[in-house]
Amino acid sequence: MASSNLVIQQKKAATYGFKRVHHRISRKGSSKEKTCRGIFWKASEAAPAALQRKALKQLQSFSVSGSVAKKAPPWSKPPASSSDQSQSSRLQATFHSRPSTTSSKPSSSSSKQLPSFKRTLSLASPNSIYAVPKDIEDLLKRDIVPQVLNELLSPSTYKDYFAALLYAEDFYTEKWSKFKLKSITLKLPDAEIIKKYGKKEYFSESHEKDDKTFVEFEIDSCRERRPFLLSRDFAFARPSGQKTEPYQGVIYRVVKNNIVLVEFGEDFYLQHHPTRKYDVSFSFNRVCLKRAHQAIEAASDPSFKNFLFPGAHRKSIPTSTPLHFFNHKLDVYQRSAVQEILSFRGSPPYVVEGQLCSQKYSKQLSRTGLVVQEAVLQIYQSSSKHRILICAPINRTCDALTQSLKNDIPESDMFRANAAFREIDGVPIDILPSCMYEKDCFGCPSIQELRKFRVILSTFVSSFRLHNEGIVAGHFSHMFLVDASSATEPETMVALANLAGENTAVIVTGASGKHPGWVRSNIAREKGLMRSYFERIRDSQPYSSLHPKFIKQLVDPESKSFDSYSYARES
Repeated sequence: MASSNLVIQQKKAATYGFKRVHHRISRKGSSKEKTCRGIFWKASEAAPAALQRKALKQLQSFSVSGSVAKKAPPWSKPPASSSDQSQSSRLQATFHSRPSTTSSKPSSSSSKQLPSFKRTLSLASPNSIYAVPKDIEDLLKRDIVPQVLNELLSPSTYKDYFAALLYAEDFYTEKWSKFKLKSITLKLPDAEIIKKYGKKEYFSESHEKDDKTFVEFEIDSCRERRPFLLSRDFAFARPSGQKTEPYQGVIYRVVKNNIVLVEFGEDFYLQHHPTRKYDVSFSFNRVCLKRAHQAIEAASDPSFKNFLFPGAHRKSIPTSTPLHFFNHKLDVYQRSAVQEILSFRGSPPYVVEGQLCSQKYSKQLSRTGLVVQEAVLQIYQSSSKHRILICAPINRTCDALTQSLKNDIPESDMFRANAAFREIDGVPIDILPSCMYEKDCFGCPSIQELRKFRVILSTFVSSFRLHNEGIVAGHFSHMFLVDASSATEPETMVALANLAGENTAVIVTGASGKHPGWVRSNIAREKGLMRSYFERIRDSQPYSSLHPKFIKQLVDPESKSFDSYSYARES
């Protein structure tokens, strides 16, 4: 019976999530088929030291060479060798749960072996970059709030205030780093289980998807008795009673606060047995925290003050030509918002308050999303010199906005920037031509090519890749910080502080009552990290007085209320 079970598990490992996947994509107007390969990591039992050093180097590097052809999808050329490698988890500077900013090219090997999911690859030492200062660490150990967090947020306290909040997050991850579950049973539900938990994929009907097997186990539902786990944190499983290296997996999601779903490498599934017990420990990603620390430093420049603490003066652009709207279904509130967006440049930002741009289980844009779509198209057509950056907290929103623009903006003018090791299965098939995908990871074009794109879309954190490639503050004439109410302020600053210049028109959208969901530390939650940039400036003047030149509330013309109204644009 044991032998039979092992055979079954081996077959499942071969079937679910570890086979080479070929996505064949046919584009309209082209007889040529594009092949996009998504290949999952094949974990090895022992990662050679040379490969581990290479992984370290990749984590510290954010440069990917490559270019984008002007008239063809940048990912369309197939990799040169079938031995190119990939990984199902993002390998970046400690793998954060948010979209990452790193990029690297997977190395080739004749044996197709990759570094195993071992603790050695979770390499960011918590004491390496932006380490918690000793005096703040001593306070946090005693649950004492650092003094700066009791002061009023102002231009003079901004940097230290948010740094302290981020240090509280760092300390939390250190505090729980030695937590371990002992002698637990791991279950192997397949992808159908995910759908029962509410996961609804929105791929095209023709998109071939790979089934996956997840490892499932339960943790205490009480947050005080276990670590706050997020997608893309790490789980390490070692058979109980053994002293071997643990198998490293990436947390896919936490369901109902107590069910953890993890993706492991093939070597785990080949040795797994249903009756086997495991000791499980965890490691946390710091990529987003590192980007946030860097962004807060950049935002502290005195020249940036009017973005952080907006005044009531703004540079206006005279507009006399009547607008011809792409979407004729926009109501009077939406049209007014678009006209205001087109009428200014530079700080302070313009705020649009309404629904989040994309709804969780819908392909349709909300009323706010339609305003963003219309404004981008109006800006795009008004001048070939305009450069537009659209950022949002999550990939789903960026993907939905890309889909809404692709019929009016050619591929050669629009780039969808992705985290290097975002899984290709999660990208809607119809926007892949706007991505750069080669050698089994998402790349970032050269600085020369990036400057040519007139519209770029990215998550807040992944926008760091643009900064790292050399895009300077002020390159973009317009910046849309979409659904900023769902992101922490430091997360939003990754895009704003690194890429906005004094003449950049910044548009911030958000929904009242929405808050970031990934803050772990109680001190950080209670002292302001849960308060978004959108909410903070919305509550300040001139926005709180609803000055029409600074804010537009998207009210339902019929019910006179928010969040109850949605249009779908006709294609």
